[in-house]
Amino acid sequence: MSAPAKKGGFLSSLTSTFANFGSGAYTKVNSLLGHEGLEVVNPEGGQEDVEEEAIRGRFKQEDRESYWKMMHKYIGSDITSMVTLPVIIFEPMTTLQKMAELMEYSHLLDLADQCEDPHMKMVYACTWAVSVYPAYQRTWKPFNPILGETYEMVKHNGITFLAEQVSHHPPMSSAHAENEHFSYDITSKLRTKFLGNSVDIYPVGRTRVLLKKSNMVLDLVPPPTIVHNLIFGRTWIDSPGDMVMSNLTTGDKVILYFQPCGWFGKGRYEVDGYVYNKDEEPKILITGKWNSSLSCQPCDLEGEPLEGTELQEVWKCTEQPKGDKFQYTHFAHVINSFDTAPQGLLPSDSRLRPDRYALEMGDMSKAGSDKTSLEERQRAEKKLRESKNAEFAPRWFNLTGDKAPTPWGDLEIYEYNGKYSEHRKQEEANAAGKTVDVEQLKKIPFNPWQFEQSEGQSVAYGGQVLPVSQSS
Repeated sequence: MSAPAKKGGFLSSLTSTFANFGSGAYTKVNSLLGHEGLEVVNPEGGQEDVEEEAIRGRFKQEDRESYWKMMHKYIGSDITSMVTLPVIIFEPMTTLQKMAELMEYSHLLDLADQCEDPHMKMVYACTWAVSVYPAYQRTWKPFNPILGETYEMVKHNGITFLAEQVSHHPPMSSAHAENEHFSYDITSKLRTKFLGNSVDIYPVGRTRVLLKKSNMVLDLVPPPTIVHNLIFGRTWIDSPGDMVMSNLTTGDKVILYFQPCGWFGKGRYEVDGYVYNKDEEPKILITGKWNSSLSCQPCDLEGEPLEGTELQEVWKCTEQPKGDKFQYTHFAHVINSFDTAPQGLLPSDSRLRPDRYALEMGDMSKAGSDKTSLEERQRAEKKLRESKNAEFAPRWFNLTGDKAPTPWGDLEIYEYNGKYSEHRKQEEANAAGKTVDVEQLKKIPFNPWQFEQSEGQSVAYGGQVLPVSQSS
Protein backbone atom coordinates (compact mmCIF):
# COMPACT_ATOMS: atom_id res chain seq x y z
CA MET A 1 0.00 0.00 0.00
CA SER A 2 1.26 3.47 -0.80
CA ALA A 3 1.99 5.63 2.23
CA PRO A 4 0.80 9.25 2.30
CA ALA A 5 3.48 11.73 1.34
CA LYS A 6 5.03 14.08 3.86
CA LYS A 7 4.79 17.85 3.61
CA GLY A 8 6.09 18.97 0.23
CA GLY A 9 5.68 15.45 -1.15
CA PHE A 10 3.59 14.04 -3.98
CA LEU A 11 0.17 14.55 -2.40
CA SER A 12 1.06 18.13 -1.48
CA SER A 13 2.06 18.77 -5.07
CA LEU A 14 -1.33 17.46 -6.13
CA THR A 15 -2.99 20.04 -3.89
CA SER A 16 -1.23 22.90 -5.64
CA THR A 17 -1.88 21.29 -9.02
CA PHE A 18 -5.62 21.27 -8.39
CA ALA A 19 -5.79 24.67 -6.67
CA ASN A 20 -7.21 26.26 -9.81
CA PHE A 21 -9.68 23.45 -10.47
CA GLY A 22 -12.55 25.02 -12.44
CA SER A 23 -16.20 23.99 -12.60
CA GLY A 24 -16.77 21.41 -15.31
CA ALA A 25 -13.08 21.01 -16.19
CA TYR A 26 -9.97 19.62 -14.60
CA THR A 27 -6.20 19.89 -14.96
CA LYS A 28 -4.50 16.80 -16.28
CA VAL A 29 -1.72 15.88 -13.89
CA ASN A 30 -0.01 13.66 -16.41
CA SER A 31 0.40 16.64 -18.73
CA LEU A 32 2.55 18.21 -16.01
CA LEU A 33 4.49 15.17 -14.87
CA GLY A 34 4.55 13.43 -18.24
CA HIS A 35 4.38 9.74 -19.07
CA GLU A 36 4.90 9.66 -22.81
CA GLY A 37 8.15 8.09 -23.87
CA LEU A 38 8.67 6.17 -20.63
CA GLU A 39 9.92 2.75 -21.57
CA VAL A 40 8.62 0.01 -19.35
CA VAL A 41 11.00 -2.85 -18.89
CA ASN A 42 9.45 -6.00 -17.50
CA PRO A 43 6.48 -4.83 -15.40
CA GLU A 44 5.72 -8.40 -14.37
CA GLY A 45 8.81 -10.55 -13.97
CA GLY A 46 12.50 -11.18 -14.54
CA GLN A 47 14.52 -10.36 -17.63
CA GLU A 48 14.66 -13.99 -18.74
CA ASP A 49 10.87 -14.13 -18.57
CA VAL A 50 10.63 -11.01 -20.72
CA GLU A 51 12.97 -12.42 -23.34
CA GLU A 52 10.94 -15.62 -23.44
CA GLU A 53 7.73 -13.62 -23.85
CA ALA A 54 9.30 -11.53 -26.60
CA ILE A 55 10.14 -14.70 -28.48
CA ARG A 56 6.91 -16.54 -27.81
CA GLY A 57 4.24 -13.87 -27.17
CA ARG A 58 0.69 -15.02 -27.83
CA PHE A 59 1.33 -16.28 -31.31
CA LYS A 60 3.74 -18.56 -33.05
CA GLN A 61 6.50 -16.67 -34.89
CA GLU A 62 4.80 -17.05 -38.27
CA ASP A 63 1.44 -16.02 -36.83
CA ARG A 64 2.92 -12.84 -35.33
CA GLU A 65 4.59 -11.87 -38.59
CA SER A 66 1.41 -12.51 -40.56
CA TYR A 67 -0.67 -10.55 -38.07
CA TRP A 68 1.80 -7.67 -38.11
CA LYS A 69 1.64 -7.49 -41.92
CA MET A 70 -2.14 -7.27 -41.67
CA MET A 71 -2.21 -4.72 -38.85
CA HIS A 72 0.59 -2.27 -39.62
CA LYS A 73 -1.53 -0.43 -42.20
CA TYR A 74 -3.93 0.55 -39.40
CA ILE A 75 -1.34 2.45 -37.36
CA GLY A 76 -2.87 5.72 -36.15
CA SER A 77 -6.42 4.47 -36.79
CA ASP A 78 -9.39 3.67 -34.59
CA ILE A 79 -9.64 -0.12 -34.82
CA THR A 80 -12.68 -0.52 -32.55
CA SER A 81 -14.79 -2.26 -35.19
CA MET A 82 -12.86 -2.10 -38.46
CA VAL A 83 -10.63 -5.13 -38.03
CA THR A 84 -11.60 -8.80 -37.81
CA LEU A 85 -9.41 -10.29 -35.10
CA PRO A 86 -8.43 -13.95 -34.63
CA VAL A 87 -10.26 -15.82 -31.90
CA ILE A 88 -6.90 -16.88 -30.37
CA ILE A 89 -6.64 -13.50 -28.60
CA PHE A 90 -10.19 -13.61 -27.15
CA GLU A 91 -11.56 -14.55 -23.77
CA PRO A 92 -14.94 -16.33 -23.46
CA MET A 93 -16.78 -13.17 -22.42
CA THR A 94 -18.32 -10.18 -24.20
CA THR A 95 -17.87 -6.50 -23.40
CA LEU A 96 -21.43 -6.47 -22.03
CA GLN A 97 -20.38 -9.00 -19.40
CA LYS A 98 -17.23 -7.02 -18.60
CA MET A 99 -19.48 -4.02 -17.92
CA ALA A 100 -21.14 -6.11 -15.23
CA GLU A 101 -17.81 -6.75 -13.49
CA LEU A 102 -18.14 -3.29 -11.96
CA MET A 103 -20.79 -4.83 -9.70
CA GLU A 104 -18.33 -7.16 -7.90
CA TYR A 105 -17.71 -4.71 -5.05
CA SER A 106 -21.10 -3.01 -5.25
CA HIS A 107 -21.34 -3.14 -1.45
CA LEU A 108 -19.16 0.00 -1.55
CA LEU A 109 -22.05 1.87 -3.15
CA ASP A 110 -24.35 0.48 -0.46
CA LEU A 111 -21.96 1.95 2.13
CA ALA A 112 -21.86 5.27 0.27
CA ASP A 113 -25.65 5.45 0.34
CA GLN A 114 -25.85 4.68 4.06
CA CYS A 115 -22.94 6.90 5.13
CA GLU A 116 -23.87 10.24 6.74
CA ASP A 117 -20.51 11.95 6.13
CA PRO A 118 -20.73 13.54 2.63
CA HIS A 119 -17.00 13.24 2.02
CA MET A 120 -16.81 9.60 3.08
CA LYS A 121 -19.67 8.98 0.68
CA MET A 122 -17.32 10.09 -2.06
CA VAL A 123 -14.53 7.88 -0.70
CA TYR A 124 -16.72 4.77 -0.89
CA ALA A 125 -18.12 5.69 -4.31
CA CYS A 126 -14.77 6.42 -5.98
CA THR A 127 -13.25 3.31 -4.40
CA TRP A 128 -16.05 1.31 -6.04
CA ALA A 129 -15.06 2.86 -9.39
CA VAL A 130 -11.41 1.83 -8.85
CA SER A 131 -12.28 -1.69 -7.66
CA VAL A 132 -12.94 -2.97 -11.20
CA TYR A 133 -9.36 -2.28 -12.34
CA PRO A 134 -7.87 -5.58 -11.10
CA ALA A 135 -10.22 -7.29 -13.57
CA TYR A 136 -8.97 -4.98 -16.33
CA GLN A 137 -5.49 -6.50 -16.01
CA ARG A 138 -6.67 -9.38 -18.15
CA THR A 139 -5.03 -9.04 -21.51
CA TRP A 140 -7.49 -11.21 -23.45
CA LYS A 141 -9.94 -9.37 -25.67
CA PRO A 142 -13.68 -9.78 -25.00
CA PHE A 143 -16.04 -10.45 -27.92
CA ASN A 144 -17.69 -7.43 -29.50
CA PRO A 145 -21.46 -7.76 -28.90
CA ILE A 146 -23.83 -8.34 -31.78
CA LEU A 147 -26.27 -5.49 -32.32
CA GLY A 148 -29.22 -6.16 -30.00
CA GLU A 149 -27.24 -8.55 -27.80
CA THR A 150 -27.92 -8.31 -24.06
CA TYR A 151 -26.56 -9.49 -20.75
CA GLU A 152 -28.64 -9.74 -17.60
CA MET A 153 -27.67 -10.66 -14.06
CA VAL A 154 -29.69 -11.18 -10.89
CA LYS A 155 -29.01 -12.70 -7.46
CA HIS A 156 -25.99 -10.53 -6.60
CA ASN A 157 -26.42 -8.19 -3.61
CA GLY A 158 -30.05 -7.72 -4.62
CA ILE A 159 -28.90 -6.16 -7.90
CA THR A 160 -30.64 -6.48 -11.22
CA PHE A 161 -28.20 -5.67 -14.03
CA LEU A 162 -28.99 -5.31 -17.73
CA ALA A 163 -26.73 -4.29 -20.64
CA GLU A 164 -27.62 -4.01 -24.32
CA GLN A 165 -25.62 -3.34 -27.50
CA VAL A 166 -27.45 -0.29 -28.83
CA SER A 167 -25.25 0.57 -31.83
CA HIS A 168 -22.86 -1.31 -34.10
CA HIS A 169 -21.17 1.56 -35.98
CA PRO A 170 -19.90 3.08 -33.80
CA PRO A 171 -19.97 0.28 -31.21
CA MET A 172 -22.01 1.50 -28.24
CA SER A 173 -23.40 -0.24 -25.18
CA SER A 174 -25.79 0.88 -22.48
CA ALA A 175 -26.37 -0.63 -19.05
CA HIS A 176 -28.62 -0.16 -16.04
CA ALA A 177 -28.22 -1.69 -12.58
CA GLU A 178 -30.25 -1.17 -9.45
CA ASN A 179 -30.80 -2.35 -5.90
CA GLU A 180 -32.36 -0.74 -2.83
CA HIS A 181 -29.41 1.62 -2.30
CA PHE A 182 -28.38 2.83 -5.75
CA SER A 183 -29.06 2.89 -9.45
CA TYR A 184 -26.32 2.88 -12.07
CA ASP A 185 -26.57 3.99 -15.70
CA ILE A 186 -23.93 4.12 -18.41
CA THR A 187 -23.66 4.81 -22.11
CA SER A 188 -20.31 3.56 -23.37
CA LYS A 189 -18.52 4.17 -26.68
CA LEU A 190 -14.85 3.20 -26.79
CA ARG A 191 -12.48 4.98 -29.14
CA THR A 192 -9.09 3.49 -29.90
CA LYS A 193 -5.82 4.52 -31.53
CA PHE A 194 -3.62 1.72 -32.84
CA LEU A 195 0.08 2.53 -32.46
CA GLY A 196 1.68 -0.62 -33.83
CA ASN A 197 2.52 -2.84 -30.87
CA SER A 198 0.19 -0.96 -28.53
CA VAL A 199 -3.27 0.54 -28.58
CA ASP A 200 -4.67 3.53 -26.67
CA ILE A 201 -8.26 3.11 -25.47
CA TYR A 202 -10.32 6.21 -24.69
CA PRO A 203 -13.47 5.60 -22.59
CA VAL A 204 -15.91 7.91 -24.37
CA GLY A 205 -18.84 7.37 -22.03
CA ARG A 206 -21.12 8.80 -19.40
CA THR A 207 -21.64 7.09 -16.06
CA ARG A 208 -24.27 8.24 -13.56
CA VAL A 209 -24.85 6.77 -10.11
CA LEU A 210 -27.84 7.75 -7.97
CA LEU A 211 -27.51 7.18 -4.21
CA LYS A 212 -31.13 6.71 -3.25
CA LYS A 213 -31.16 7.66 0.45
CA SER A 214 -29.60 11.09 -0.11
CA ASN A 215 -30.79 11.44 -3.72
CA MET A 216 -27.23 12.34 -4.77
CA VAL A 217 -26.12 11.97 -8.39
CA LEU A 218 -22.48 11.09 -9.14
CA ASP A 219 -20.70 11.41 -12.48
CA LEU A 220 -17.56 9.43 -13.37
CA VAL A 221 -14.77 10.18 -15.87
CA PRO A 222 -12.19 7.34 -15.90
CA PRO A 223 -8.62 7.59 -17.25
CA PRO A 224 -7.64 6.20 -20.65
CA THR A 225 -6.05 2.76 -20.94
CA ILE A 226 -3.00 1.59 -22.85
CA VAL A 227 -2.52 -2.02 -23.98
CA HIS A 228 1.22 -2.61 -24.40
CA ASN A 229 2.94 -5.32 -26.45
CA LEU A 230 -0.21 -6.17 -28.36
CA ILE A 231 1.60 -8.40 -30.87
CA PHE A 232 5.21 -8.81 -29.69
CA GLY A 233 6.27 -9.61 -26.14
CA ARG A 234 4.32 -9.82 -22.89
CA THR A 235 0.97 -8.07 -23.21
CA TRP A 236 0.16 -5.82 -20.25
CA ILE A 237 -2.21 -2.97 -19.45
CA ASP A 238 -1.80 0.43 -17.79
CA SER A 239 -4.26 3.27 -17.13
CA PRO A 240 -2.20 6.44 -16.56
CA GLY A 241 -4.03 9.67 -15.84
CA ASP A 242 -6.88 11.07 -13.78
CA MET A 243 -10.10 9.54 -12.57
CA VAL A 244 -12.63 12.24 -11.66
CA MET A 245 -15.87 11.57 -9.78
CA SER A 246 -18.14 14.59 -9.33
CA ASN A 247 -21.10 14.92 -7.00
CA LEU A 248 -23.52 16.79 -9.25
CA THR A 249 -25.81 17.43 -6.27
CA THR A 250 -23.35 18.99 -3.77
CA GLY A 251 -20.38 20.08 -5.89
CA ASP A 252 -17.93 17.80 -4.04
CA LYS A 253 -15.52 15.81 -6.20
CA VAL A 254 -12.73 13.24 -6.10
CA ILE A 255 -9.62 13.41 -8.27
CA LEU A 256 -7.43 10.31 -8.27
CA TYR A 257 -4.16 10.19 -10.20
CA PHE A 258 -3.23 6.79 -11.65
CA GLN A 259 0.56 6.78 -11.77
CA PRO A 260 2.02 5.69 -15.14
CA CYS A 261 4.27 2.65 -15.04
CA GLY A 262 7.90 3.70 -15.48
CA TRP A 263 11.22 1.97 -15.90
CA PHE A 264 11.36 -1.53 -14.36
CA GLY A 265 7.73 -1.20 -13.28
CA LYS A 266 8.34 1.86 -11.07
CA GLY A 267 5.07 3.41 -9.90
CA ARG A 268 2.89 0.75 -11.41
CA TYR A 269 -0.60 0.39 -9.87
CA GLU A 270 -0.15 3.42 -7.58
CA VAL A 271 -3.14 5.72 -7.04
CA ASP A 272 -3.19 8.95 -5.01
CA GLY A 273 -5.68 11.78 -4.69
CA TYR A 274 -8.20 13.69 -2.63
CA VAL A 275 -11.84 14.25 -1.91
CA TYR A 276 -12.52 17.99 -2.40
CA ASN A 277 -15.49 19.94 -1.09
CA LYS A 278 -17.46 22.34 -3.30
CA ASP A 279 -14.94 25.09 -2.45
CA GLU A 280 -12.14 22.89 -3.87
CA GLU A 281 -10.56 22.31 -0.46
CA PRO A 282 -9.03 18.86 0.19
CA LYS A 283 -10.87 16.99 2.95
CA ILE A 284 -9.73 13.36 2.70
CA LEU A 285 -6.63 11.89 1.06
CA ILE A 286 -6.88 8.56 -0.73
CA THR A 287 -3.89 6.36 -1.49
CA GLY A 288 -3.10 2.80 -2.47
CA LYS A 289 -2.78 0.53 -5.46
CA TRP A 290 -5.55 -0.13 -7.95
CA ASN A 291 -4.69 -3.82 -8.15
CA SER A 292 -4.85 -4.52 -4.41
CA SER A 293 -6.30 -1.96 -1.95
CA LEU A 294 -7.17 1.65 -1.22
CA SER A 295 -7.04 3.53 2.09
CA CYS A 296 -8.08 6.99 3.22
CA GLN A 297 -7.21 9.53 5.92
CA PRO A 298 -8.61 12.97 6.87
CA CYS A 299 -6.31 15.83 5.79
CA ASP A 300 -5.82 19.55 6.34
CA LEU A 301 -6.14 22.31 3.76
CA GLU A 302 -2.60 21.61 2.58
CA GLY A 303 -3.48 17.99 1.94
CA GLU A 304 -1.42 16.65 4.83
CA PRO A 305 -2.80 13.94 7.17
CA LEU A 306 -4.47 15.35 10.29
CA GLU A 307 -2.63 14.66 13.52
CA GLY A 308 -4.17 11.90 15.57
CA THR A 309 -5.64 10.16 12.53
CA GLU A 310 -4.52 7.00 10.75
CA LEU A 311 -4.86 5.47 7.33
CA GLN A 312 -8.03 3.41 7.15
CA GLU A 313 -8.38 0.63 4.60
CA VAL A 314 -11.55 1.06 2.55
CA TRP A 315 -11.23 -1.76 0.03
CA LYS A 316 -9.08 -4.81 -0.50
CA CYS A 317 -9.12 -6.94 -3.64
CA THR A 318 -10.20 -10.51 -3.06
CA GLU A 319 -7.65 -13.22 -3.77
CA GLN A 320 -7.77 -14.39 -7.36
CA PRO A 321 -7.69 -18.02 -8.54
CA LYS A 322 -4.21 -19.36 -9.20
CA GLY A 323 -3.31 -20.54 -12.68
CA ASP A 324 -6.64 -19.61 -14.25
CA LYS A 325 -6.34 -19.90 -18.03
CA PHE A 326 -7.91 -16.50 -18.71
CA GLN A 327 -6.80 -14.84 -15.45
CA TYR A 328 -10.45 -14.73 -14.36
CA THR A 329 -11.47 -13.56 -10.92
CA HIS A 330 -14.02 -15.63 -9.00
CA PHE A 331 -16.61 -13.01 -9.91
CA ALA A 332 -15.75 -13.26 -13.62
CA HIS A 333 -16.59 -16.96 -13.44
CA VAL A 334 -19.87 -16.07 -11.73
CA ILE A 335 -20.72 -13.61 -14.51
CA ASN A 336 -20.04 -16.25 -17.15
CA SER A 337 -22.10 -18.92 -15.46
CA PHE A 338 -25.85 -19.44 -15.65
CA ASP A 339 -26.08 -19.32 -11.84
CA THR A 340 -26.74 -15.57 -11.97
CA ALA A 341 -29.14 -15.94 -14.91
CA PRO A 342 -32.83 -15.39 -14.24
CA GLN A 343 -35.76 -17.58 -15.14
CA GLY A 344 -36.90 -16.57 -18.60
CA LEU A 345 -33.41 -15.57 -19.73
CA LEU A 346 -33.51 -13.35 -22.81
CA PRO A 347 -32.43 -15.31 -25.92
CA SER A 348 -30.16 -12.37 -26.80
CA ASP A 349 -28.01 -12.99 -23.70
CA SER A 350 -24.21 -13.15 -24.13
CA ARG A 351 -23.96 -16.48 -22.30
CA LEU A 352 -25.83 -18.11 -25.19
CA ARG A 353 -23.39 -17.02 -27.93
CA PRO A 354 -22.09 -20.19 -29.63
CA ASP A 355 -18.62 -18.72 -30.28
CA ARG A 356 -18.20 -17.61 -26.68
CA TYR A 357 -19.33 -21.00 -25.37
CA ALA A 358 -17.10 -22.92 -27.81
CA LEU A 359 -14.08 -20.91 -26.66
CA GLU A 360 -14.99 -21.57 -23.03
CA MET A 361 -15.08 -25.30 -23.85
CA GLY A 362 -11.66 -25.03 -25.52
CA ASP A 363 -12.85 -25.65 -29.10
CA MET A 364 -10.90 -22.94 -30.95
CA SER A 365 -11.91 -24.13 -34.41
CA LYS A 366 -15.64 -24.02 -33.65
CA ALA A 367 -15.28 -20.71 -31.81
CA GLY A 368 -13.66 -19.19 -34.91
CA SER A 369 -16.25 -20.52 -37.35
CA ASP A 370 -19.16 -19.53 -35.10
CA LYS A 371 -17.70 -16.04 -34.68
CA THR A 372 -17.47 -15.68 -38.47
CA SER A 373 -21.03 -16.95 -38.90
CA LEU A 374 -22.38 -14.46 -36.37
CA GLU A 375 -20.58 -11.61 -38.09
CA GLU A 376 -21.94 -12.72 -41.48
CA ARG A 377 -25.46 -12.89 -40.08
CA GLN A 378 -25.08 -9.40 -38.64
CA ARG A 379 -23.97 -8.02 -42.02
CA ALA A 380 -26.83 -9.79 -43.79
CA GLU A 381 -29.34 -8.36 -41.35
CA LYS A 382 -27.94 -4.88 -41.86
CA LYS A 383 -28.48 -5.19 -45.61
CA LEU A 384 -32.02 -6.42 -45.06
CA ARG A 385 -32.70 -3.56 -42.67
CA GLU A 386 -31.45 -1.08 -45.25
CA SER A 387 -33.56 -2.67 -47.99
CA LYS A 388 -36.63 -2.14 -45.82
CA ASN A 389 -35.60 1.42 -44.85
CA ALA A 390 -35.84 0.22 -41.24
CA GLU A 391 -33.91 1.66 -38.32
CA PHE A 392 -32.58 -0.47 -35.52
CA ALA A 393 -34.24 0.40 -32.24
CA PRO A 394 -32.86 -0.95 -28.94
CA ARG A 395 -35.42 -2.82 -26.90
CA TRP A 396 -34.47 -1.72 -23.39
CA PHE A 397 -32.88 1.72 -23.92
CA ASN A 398 -33.97 4.84 -25.80
CA LEU A 399 -31.79 7.31 -27.67
CA THR A 400 -32.46 10.65 -25.96
CA GLY A 401 -31.15 13.06 -28.57
CA ASP A 402 -28.87 14.59 -25.92
CA LYS A 403 -25.10 14.74 -26.30
CA ALA A 404 -22.68 14.76 -23.39
CA PRO A 405 -19.17 16.26 -23.66
CA THR A 406 -16.29 13.99 -22.64
CA PRO A 407 -12.51 14.59 -22.71
CA TRP A 408 -12.41 12.49 -25.89
CA GLY A 409 -15.42 13.76 -27.83
CA ASP A 410 -19.17 14.13 -27.59
CA LEU A 411 -21.34 11.15 -26.73
CA GLU A 412 -24.89 10.32 -27.76
CA ILE A 413 -26.87 9.38 -24.64
CA TYR A 414 -29.16 6.37 -24.29
CA GLU A 415 -31.38 6.05 -21.24
CA TYR A 416 -33.02 3.06 -19.62
CA ASN A 417 -36.70 2.94 -20.60
CA GLY A 418 -37.95 0.80 -17.70
CA LYS A 419 -39.42 -1.93 -19.91
CA TYR A 420 -37.02 -4.56 -18.62
CA SER A 421 -38.27 -4.05 -15.06
CA GLU A 422 -41.80 -4.80 -16.27
CA HIS A 423 -40.54 -7.80 -18.23
CA ARG A 424 -38.66 -9.15 -15.22
CA LYS A 425 -41.69 -8.79 -12.92
CA GLN A 426 -43.80 -10.74 -15.39
CA GLU A 427 -41.19 -13.48 -15.74
CA GLU A 428 -40.90 -13.79 -11.97
CA ALA A 429 -44.66 -14.05 -11.66
CA ASN A 430 -44.72 -16.80 -14.31
CA ALA A 431 -41.89 -18.65 -12.54
CA ALA A 432 -43.33 -18.35 -9.03
CA GLY A 433 -42.54 -21.48 -7.04
CA LYS A 434 -40.24 -22.86 -9.74
CA THR A 435 -36.48 -23.27 -9.59
CA VAL A 436 -34.24 -22.12 -12.43
CA ASP A 437 -33.38 -25.04 -14.71
CA VAL A 438 -29.81 -24.18 -15.70
CA GLU A 439 -29.52 -27.00 -18.23
CA GLN A 440 -32.69 -25.81 -19.91
CA LEU A 441 -31.39 -22.26 -20.06
CA LYS A 442 -28.25 -23.44 -21.87
CA LYS A 443 -30.41 -24.87 -24.67
CA ILE A 444 -31.97 -21.50 -25.57
CA PRO A 445 -30.84 -20.59 -29.12
CA PHE A 446 -28.91 -17.31 -29.25
CA ASN A 447 -31.17 -14.74 -30.90
CA PRO A 448 -30.37 -11.01 -30.80
CA TRP A 449 -31.79 -10.50 -34.28
CA GLN A 450 -34.26 -7.84 -35.30
CA PHE A 451 -35.25 -9.92 -38.33
CA GLU A 452 -36.10 -13.58 -38.07
CA GLN A 453 -38.38 -15.66 -40.28
CA SER A 454 -38.14 -16.25 -44.01
CA GLU A 455 -39.13 -13.73 -46.60
CA GLY A 456 -37.18 -15.35 -49.40
CA GLN A 457 -33.77 -14.55 -47.95
CA SER A 458 -31.39 -16.67 -45.94
CA VAL A 459 -27.94 -16.54 -44.42
CA ALA A 460 -25.39 -19.16 -43.45
CA TYR A 461 -25.12 -19.36 -39.66
CA GLY A 462 -23.32 -21.94 -37.59
CA GLY A 463 -23.31 -24.44 -40.45
CA GLN A 464 -27.05 -24.01 -41.09
CA VAL A 465 -28.96 -21.89 -43.58
CA LEU A 466 -31.28 -19.73 -41.54
CA PRO A 467 -34.15 -17.67 -42.96
CA VAL A 468 -34.21 -13.92 -42.47
CA SER A 469 -37.23 -11.63 -42.20
CA GLN A 470 -38.69 -8.84 -40.13
CA SER A 471 -39.97 -9.91 -36.76
CA SER A 472 -43.39 -8.90 -35.63
